[in-house]
Amino acid sequence: MPGGGEERAGQFEMCEAVASALDEGRHLVVAAGTGVGKSMAYLAPLAANGKKAVVATATKALQDQLMNKDLPFLAEALGVPLKFAVLKGRSNYVCRKKLADIAGETGGGGLQQQLIAAESAAEAARVREEITKLVAWSDTTGDGDRAGLGFEPSVRAWEAVSVSGRECPGAANCPAGSECFAEQARDRAAESDVLVVNHHLYCLHVFTDADILPSHDAAVFDEAHTLEDIAAGAAGVSITGGRFRHAARAVRAAVRRSETASGLEEAGLILREALASHCGTLLASPPDDLVEAVAVCRGRLDASSTEVREAEGDETRRAMARRLIAALAEDLARVSDPDNEDAVWVEESKGNPIWRSAAVDVGPMLRELLWAHTPAVLTSATVPFNLADRLGLPDDAHDSLDVGSPFDYRSCGLLYCAKHLPSPKQPGWKQAVQQEISRMAAAAGGRTLALFTSYGAMRNAADAVRESTGLRIYCQGDLPNRELISRFAAEEESCLFATMTMWQGVDVPGRSLSLVVMDRIPFPRPDEPLLVARRNRLGAHAFGRIDAPRAATLLAQGAGRLIRSARDRGVVAVLDSRLATARYRHDLLRGLPPLRRTIDPGEVDEFLTGIRLSAEAPHPQPAKH
Repeated sequence: MPGGGEERAGQFEMCEAVASALDEGRHLVVAAGTGVGKSMAYLAPLAANGKKAVVATATKALQDQLMNKDLPFLAEALGVPLKFAVLKGRSNYVCRKKLADIAGETGGGGLQQQLIAAESAAEAARVREEITKLVAWSDTTGDGDRAGLGFEPSVRAWEAVSVSGRECPGAANCPAGSECFAEQARDRAAESDVLVVNHHLYCLHVFTDADILPSHDAAVFDEAHTLEDIAAGAAGVSITGGRFRHAARAVRAAVRRSETASGLEEAGLILREALASHCGTLLASPPDDLVEAVAVCRGRLDASSTEVREAEGDETRRAMARRLIAALAEDLARVSDPDNEDAVWVEESKGNPIWRSAAVDVGPMLRELLWAHTPAVLTSATVPFNLADRLGLPDDAHDSLDVGSPFDYRSCGLLYCAKHLPSPKQPGWKQAVQQEISRMAAAAGGRTLALFTSYGAMRNAADAVRESTGLRIYCQGDLPNRELISRFAAEEESCLFATMTMWQGVDVPGRSLSLVVMDRIPFPRPDEPLLVARRNRLGAHAFGRIDAPRAATLLAQGAGRLIRSARDRGVVAVLDSRLATARYRHDLLRGLPPLRRTIDPGEVDEFLTGIRLSAEAPHPQPAKH
């Protein structure tokens, strides 16, 4: 196998199960622990079967691994032609029509429109500079994918050179359609044997009428523990004031001297102001101020729609404007008059309120629209015990399998629960956590990944541990995540302190990591609107069906950062006494790696000191002859 070549019993077991599921047209749910090599265990039977398949992932890191490592290796190992491609949402590709508009300074949502929308002269200058760089890059890129950029453009700059699926009139109706990067990507996708996408794009394909993905015989959902929430979001809608601003720009581009565009943009500001007072609120029905704002928005949308329909000029731009207006009107109707299957709420993102709806229970929708038509493999290192039920997999049409992990966890390390600490809700817990981390990190000589459930807790702990130990501590947010992980891996005596986004996906095998700390059991927030709606529906069963499985999955994901190779050794420390005392502790412990367990701080310090001394010991020099 890539990077190792060793034989793995769990990988063969999973490979055979995937092949059988594909042959029989059944669904398969597979828990495959760290070290199994699950990606090759599903890719190999897909390639051997000869069926067209789509592999959907939750993270870009796994997409990159599949495209740049696993699939090329498999193609070479099999010695047979294997076509594979990656497909992203249309807005990830630069739009040649918009580039032409910018070159001709003819509008179309390009340079001038973005500069007009800028909030200051300084921002306008930055947007102008970024767009100039994007135009130059477009002359050299082979695929138009923003992932190939050497810098991260602002939202306004990228909007100037890209289109969403709602805006695009389609290749047949666009003067640049024959050269479209997004259409070229779709063509490569249609020709591929294995197509790699993300969960969100796959779910949009399922829940919309558009043929986003080519026809395929089977699907694989890797990192399947994230699928429920991504599917719920894809089945819902999001309304922001920015969508009205975006539509207004399209109207100005389509209608010379538009009389309605300003009113449409103003409607977005009115809606934004009304939404701002309801952030964090689950809305069974819109309050009076939102009802009034919606009435204004509908009137302005109708006026712009009429103006665009009756105007003369570029049909491509008029079609784009009509699409944006129609989609906005449809989504506005859905959030303002929801059915009983949706949760509707207002949340805040970067200071902007978002009116959102999402399916409370995606199971019935997935059962009807996906599982009834496409055999699927769902896999993850950590599979919640009720995943199949939450996703609506038919009981009589799916099989479940746990192939474990090839690592000998009991000899690899310890699972430490700090039973003596106060509960996270009691006074003194934060200071006790900081003292525990300082002591263990010093024993380990750095080599610590500390995971926190809040940004504030991370920062406070980093300051305290840095002061008491003198260790080099990198904090999430100081640098891009990839650079942080790279530095932590390269500097053995450093520490990395991070928040929820690094509880999964961090892969640092070897001597740079011998201690993973989790400050508390990562229960989901009690006020998260979608989960509140699900809890309300489940009543007394909510904790066991929602909160405990989610916490167990994330706890297992965090613990999985420690042992990444057969030679790794170390400690997973959970600084939450509830893991040793609460009645639900067994539900959480079942999902964790079967490390040897302890509640003794002295045993932990001794074990970590032994690893540190071994790492610091001089390596024997080869004998001279």
